Order: sequence, then structure tokens, then C-alpha cells
Amino acid sequence: MGGTSLRSIFLVLAVVGGSFGVTIMSIDFGSEWMKIAVVAPGVPMEIALNKESKRKTPIAVSFRDGERTFGEDALTSGIRYPPGSFIYLLDLLGKKIDNPIVELYKKRFPYFNIEADPDRRTVVFRYDEKTAYSVEELVAQLLSYARETAEEHTDQKIKDCVLTVPPFFNQAERRSILTAAELAGLKVLSLMSSNAAVALNYGMFRRKEINNTAQNILFYDMGASSTTATIVSYQTIKTKEKGYSETNPQVSVLGLGYDRTLGGLEMQLRLRDYLARRFNEIKRTPNNVYDSPRAMAKLFKEAGRLKKVLSANTEHLSQIEGLLDEEDFKLHVKREEFEDLCVDVFDRVKGPVDSALISSGMDISAIDQFIIVGGATRIPKIQMMLQDVWGHELGKNINADEAAAMGAVYRAADLGQGFKVKKFHVKEAALLPIEVDFDRQIENEDGSIAIKTVKRSLFALGNGYPQKKVMTFNKHTTDFSFYVNYGDLDHLPKNEKMAANANNITHVIVSGVTSAFQKHLQEGSEPKGIKAHFNMDDSGVLSLGAMEAVFEKSILVEENKPKEEESTLSKLGSTISKLFSGSEDEKENKKNKTEESDEKPQGDANEKEEKEATQEERKVEEKVKEESEKELKPKLVMVKEDLNFTVKYLDVLNLSPENLKLSKKKLTDINAAERARIEKAAARNTLESYILDAQEKLWQEEFEKASTEEQRAVVRELCTQLDDWIYDEGFDEEALVYKDKLSSLKLLFEPIKERVQEHHDRPEAIQALLDQINGSSMFLQRAREAPQDLQLFTEVEMTTVENLIIDTQKWLEEKEELQENAPLYETPKLLISEIAEKMANLDREIKYLVNKGKIVKAKKDREAAEAKAKAEKEAKEAEKEKTKKKNSSYEGGEKRFAPDEENQDTNPEMEVQDSEEDVMSEEHKVGEGTETGSKEQLPEMFQEESQENNSEEDRRKGSSPVYSSDENKDGDNSTPRSEL
Repeated sequence: MGGTSLRSIFLVLAVVGGSFGVTIMSIDFGSEWMKIAVVAPGVPMEIALNKESKRKTPIAVSFRDGERTFGEDALTSGIRYPPGSFIYLLDLLGKKIDNPIVELYKKRFPYFNIEADPDRRTVVFRYDEKTAYSVEELVAQLLSYARETAEEHTDQKIKDCVLTVPPFFNQAERRSILTAAELAGLKVLSLMSSNAAVALNYGMFRRKEINNTAQNILFYDMGASSTTATIVSYQTIKTKEKGYSETNPQVSVLGLGYDRTLGGLEMQLRLRDYLARRFNEIKRTPNNVYDSPRAMAKLFKEAGRLKKVLSANTEHLSQIEGLLDEEDFKLHVKREEFEDLCVDVFDRVKGPVDSALISSGMDISAIDQFIIVGGATRIPKIQMMLQDVWGHELGKNINADEAAAMGAVYRAADLGQGFKVKKFHVKEAALLPIEVDFDRQIENEDGSIAIKTVKRSLFALGNGYPQKKVMTFNKHTTDFSFYVNYGDLDHLPKNEKMAANANNITHVIVSGVTSAFQKHLQEGSEPKGIKAHFNMDDSGVLSLGAMEAVFEKSILVEENKPKEEESTLSKLGSTISKLFSGSEDEKENKKNKTEESDEKPQGDANEKEEKEATQEERKVEEKVKEESEKELKPKLVMVKEDLNFTVKYLDVLNLSPENLKLSKKKLTDINAAERARIEKAAARNTLESYILDAQEKLWQEEFEKASTEEQRAVVRELCTQLDDWIYDEGFDEEALVYKDKLSSLKLLFEPIKERVQEHHDRPEAIQALLDQINGSSMFLQRAREAPQDLQLFTEVEMTTVENLIIDTQKWLEEKEELQENAPLYETPKLLISEIAEKMANLDREIKYLVNKGKIVKAKKDREAAEAKAKAEKEAKEAEKEKTKKKNSSYEGGEKRFAPDEENQDTNPEMEVQDSEEDVMSEEHKVGEGTETGSKEQLPEMFQEESQENNSEEDRRKGSSPVYSSDENKDGDNSTPRSEL
């Protein structure tokens, strides 16, 4: 499939303002690794690099000796102290202590001290007697670290994000990771299933190939601890938003199969146990390697490396230094041995594919492509088995590690503010059906009352979300309660039912029903049931938005009476009578006009009052008539009244407000302690570096010259004291103590250091001042020598600069003499700061003159340009006036100077000759300065024409009959008089 560039699918719109920038991130939070993608202005989508410049970070947080580390550093710390390094936390989110997944985790990592939360019965890691961390708190710290990584990568503050979760996460697990994000201070725009994120990443670069014909693709994702097989369909759909119809692509999840415990971790654990058995068989030490958490941690790390190497090589030498009791371990491992260890694991590889096909109701032949994703799919045995299922070559044209993160960040940009992306709809599917259970009273045949449990489906298996639904309870007239549970889960294996903890979700208690019914029934309303508004949002989290009682009530409303329709014969007779006799209004108008013409206009007050009274009577009559035309009719309206309800979670309790506040405070204290630790380490290193620097420099020649022996002895003694103190009793002091010690040392050593710096930089500074003095003198000399018309400065200004130059030069000579006679270990007489001040004074005065010169010159240039423009304008006006006079002169003497028409026609050569003689004669007279009459003005007029009238129209206006011969018709009529 062809690709589409990022910039063609992504338009970045920067938003200015706010405490947080426009940058948005996504976190692909897996079991073993997390990948962070960011969107920033000018950078559409990219993976954020961590401190080691790597594109993915291990999911690990470690505590040791008051220091907290993440990622690779945490794994390294975990080898030395395994109980303090917490890994694979995603598998424990939203699970109680008795969950089979928790039991499996304790079996895999026996060195962790795991307890149950006293209120929620969830997993808590006991670190020491005083400290314990819940899973949400540990995940929150990792999310905060991911945020810091993204902020360092983009150099912007980030708050909004999209998190990926496994598609099989239930309601409790999704709420748990949202709680962790809240503790981390993140605003989660949406949770997104990792399989949907991969599908979005695949489709957003292939928009042009998606049409109204569905394309079915199967994504097989095997990660560290779980495996999913997802069948999706790509197709364009039409949507209408804001009145406009658009056609955009959509990816819909059709089927899903998964295995919670099938992944690379299980294979790595098989290798770890195999290496441990082989080490015990060698019997180099009497101790059992299984009893040493540190040795098992080393073997676990080596097993992970060995698994990756055997994916590309058929054999490899595994070796660990000092595995147990300082004994080294080496073992040659072949790929066949690794595959034999995982035979039962490989038998489960096809299971998710079969489940996905069954849930979608499709056959493998309906799949267009089979694409593998996830780090564990790089194992050759797994690829071979999947290829046997597919029957064709597997698709590998997608980044197996980063596809989910890149798809999620595209979704984040679409949901967030500040970015505009091309629309790509994502329709996820509910894997676990949800139903509502409630009790209803029924009457038996014998008249007794029994309780019946009614079940209603709310979200069926495969229902897409986000989606809102309304459920109506028709038989309840008093306060009641109902349960929200998982539906029929026969499509899941038995062990998965136990792992998913698919029991009751919530218990909802509705109150206020009794009072609402009593109130509305007294008013004569008819009940229409109680409506519950459910919403499954973009994150796949179900919530109850509102409960309301609905009643139908009859009210009286005013309506106008319909007018009686006249018959056709009645209308016809009325029209004919009006035609011959006129309408009543016309008669009334004629009567009023007649009365007005008969009566004379009078300003009688009584007549005016009578007229107003008549108008009031008419208004009253019209109002009575309108009211008589209206009638009251009954109308049915729906009346809604909100009800109170309480939601109690039955699967896993949410953190109470008090516990949530305590957890936030705990994380805040940890962050503050870490900042204090970093600040203390920085202050300690600064003091240590300053001590070493001072001790070294005091032996240099320039420092010896700039100080006395007594001064150096005092500094050396203090350095020795601080050096001994910092490695003894001052090894673990607060940052403020280190800063105070540094200040005391600087008080003695900095004056020496400053004198050395002064002596070193003084020659260069003096030379710079002398160069400025010379430059200023040359500038002043040229200004004085300028011609009078180019003088730009006043005498006062030039004298001021001259005096400043003289004073500065005199001051420099005096200071240099004092400095030469002063010892180097004393305070310098000529300071760099004083030289800089003198240079600044000179520079200020010269800049003033230069700026003034620019202004004056610009003013003169502007005046000269204005004068030139004025002169050109006057010249044009004078020329127009001359042309006007010339034309009037020609009109007055046309008959006098025009040649005989007959001679013109019969002898044109003679005509030209005579004209030339007249012109030559006139030219001679003008040269002598004699005055001429109208006849002498003619050659001058022609001369002016030859110089100015260059256009064809002007030549026609100013041409004379003497130039109308055949020889000159095609010539240039603008030839100057000298050439003629």
C-alpha cells in the first residue's frame, strides 16, 4: 500500500497562551516497555527519546537508599536489590489480592512482599515497615516520568494525553489506570485500546486506498505478557457535522481474541528457570540459586537477552559473572532447546486467531491481510506457526514497537485543542457484555407475592462505543435499586472468567421515586416509567449520567376557534352585491367625507372626547370578540423530574476522597524529596569541584603573583578543612550547608581570582579603549574638515566630543601610571569595569553624532528631492503653456503662411526648398537676437515641436503644411531643427 506523508494528514495550529503549551502526548503503557509519542507545533508526530536517547523505556521504578530511579537505572538497581524494583505493574491494575493473575505474579516474582489493601482488597507492595505503595501509586510515578521525558524532548509543558490499554481490560482495570493518571496530574483525553491504536496507525497512512468497499485486516499482537488477535474493517463512511456532509475513513473492530498470559514474559521465565536448573546441576556451590533473589534477578535479565539473541541466531553462549557465591556461569544454548522449553506455550499461539474469527463470524479466507505486531512476534517459531494459519506471507509493513504509540498520539491530536487532523473515525467494540438486573414483585396463581429477578441487556457483545443508551423501568413506583453486571460470558474460557473478575460491577440505589409519584398522581398525571441514562465513553468506561421519572400530564391551552367557511353561493352573492353597491367600508368613508365637507373644522373639546371614547369602545369590543373566538383545549405534555441515586462499586472500590488525597500527598512528598536529593548532590559536587579548583590554581604563577603567601596559606588551610569535612561528617548534609561552606571559601579565594582576571584582561581592554579614542578623533577631524554645505554638527557638539576625548586620554595615562607602580597582589588601580565605562561614554557621544548626521542627511536628501520634483512640475507646466501659445499662434497665421494649394500639388520639391530657406533665415535672425513678428515666430515653434512633441498625436497637432511633402510623410517628423 502507498504511503501518505505526515504533513498531508496533519495540520498543526499553534495556540498561544495558557500555563500549558499546545503539545500533546500519548503513552503506550505496556507490561514491559512504554513508548511515548508527542505532537508539537511544527513537529507533527514523533517518538520522544528518554535520557539514554532510546525510543522505549522499561516499565520499572526502583527505591534504594532514599533514591528513586526509573527505566534502565531501575532495572540495574533491581539486580542488586530485587524487592525494591517494581516491574510488570500493568498486570496488577484493578485486581483484588485473590485474583488468579495476582497469584501468578507472586509465583513468578516470589521476592516481592505483596499485601492486600485493608479497604479495597487490592495489591499493595510493602517496601519497609513504614512504606507501602499501591499499584496505582507506582503506575502514577511511571506516568509522571513519561511526562517529564516528553517535556524534556519538546521543551514544553504537557498535561493532555491518550493512554493505551489492552482491549480486554474490564471496567475496574480501566478505572484503575485513570486513577493513576489523576495521581500523576495528567488529563486523560481518552483511553484507547492498543489494537485500535495499531489499526489507526496503519490506516492513517493509507487513506487514499480506503473506499466504500470494506477491507478486512487481522492484526496479531504478541507482547510481553498478553496476546491479542483483532479483525478490523476499513471503509469510508458519510457523516454530517455542523450542517456539512463529509466522507471520511473509519476503522471498526469486528472480532477479538486474546490470551492474558501468553507472551514473551512466559518464554523468558522458562529460559530463566532452565538456566537456574543447569547452574544447580553443576554444583559449584552448595547453595541453591533459587533461594537467592539477586541471583534469580541476574538470571532473569540474562534470559531476556538470550531470548532476543536466539530470535536471530540458532545458538548463543550465555554467561553471567558472579552469579552466586562469586561463581561465574557459562552455558551454550541452542534455539531448539529454547523451543523445546516452550512447546506448550507455542500450542496456544493459534488460539487468539480462532477466537477472533468466531467472534466476527468470518472465515480466514475473508481476511485481506495478516499483519503481526509486538516484540514477541519476532520469534521465528511463532512466525512460522502464524504463516501456517494464514497460508500466505505475513505482513510486516508496520513498526512492531511504535505503532500503538503513534496511533494513539494521532487520536490525541484529534481530541485535543490546538491541532487539526484529517478525520479518521475509530469504532471500538465492547468485549464484555453488560446487563442490568433488578427485582420485581409478581403475583402467583395462589395470590401470593413473589420476587422475580429481571435481566435486561444494556451493551451486547461487540457493541461499538462511545455510545449512550436509555433504559426505562416501567413497573417501579417506589424507591428501588438495581445492579449493573457483566452478561453472558460463555465465549470466554473458564480461567479467563476468573481472571477478568466478571461479576457485579455496581449497585445503584434510586431514591425520591415515592415522593415524585405521590406528587404527580395527585395532579392527575399518568406515569410513563423511570429512565436511566447510561454512557460508555471513548475510554470504554460505563457511567450512569442521570435518573429521572417521566409523567404524562394533561393541561388546558388556548386555541383560536376555526372560522365557519362560507358556501360558494354565499361568497358569489356577496361579491356581486359589493360590485354594484360598494362595500360597507366605502359607504362609511363616503359618509364621513360628506359630513366633513358639510361641517366646518372646529377645535371643540367635547367632540375630541367623544371621538376618543368611541375608539376605546371599539378596542374593548375587539378584545371581547377575540376572547370569544378562543377556546381552551386539553393537551398532553411530558413532565420529567430528576431522581437521586447512589452508585456503589462492587468489583473494585475506587479510592475514597481521603485516600486519594493521602496518595497525592505521598507522591508530592516523594517528588519533593527527590528534588531535594538532586539539589543536595549538585551543591555537594559544586563545593567539591571548587575546592579542587582552588587548590590547583594556587600553585600557578599568575595566582602566586596576584596574592601574598599569607593569603594563599589561609585559602589552602580552609580547602584542606573542607575537603576532610566533605568526606567525613559532611558527607550527607543538606544543600544549604554545602552552599554556606562554598560561600565562606569564595570569600577568600574570589578576590585573588578576580585580580588574576583583571591582570589578564587589562591589556586587551586598554587597547580597545585606545582604538576607540583614535576612531573618535578621526571622526571628529573629518566632521570639522567637511565643506560648509556638508556641515552636519554644531560647534558645541563637536567641542563636547573633543573635550571628552582629551579627558579620557588623560585619565587613561594617569591610571596606567598608578597601576604600573602598584603591586599585583593589591587591588588594581585600573579596573576593567572603569575602562568599559569610559568606552561606553565615548560610544554614546559618537553614536549621538552619527544618528544626528543620518537624520540631517536624510532631511537634506528629502528637501532636494522635493525641490527637484517641484522644478520638474514647473517645467512641465511651462512646457504646456508654450504648447498652448504655439497652437494659438499657428491658428492666427495659418492663412498667411500656408503655401498655394496648386503649387503644393504641382511642385512639392519647390515647396520644400522654399521652406528650408525660410527656416535658415529665421535661425540666423534668432541667433542675432532680433525681434520678429508672427512670421519670425514660426521656426521657433517648429523647433520646440521637434524637441517635445514625440508622440504621433502631438506631431499631428504641431505639424506645418511645409512638412507635408511625400518625402517626409514616412520620415521622422521629430527631427531636430539643426538637422533640417
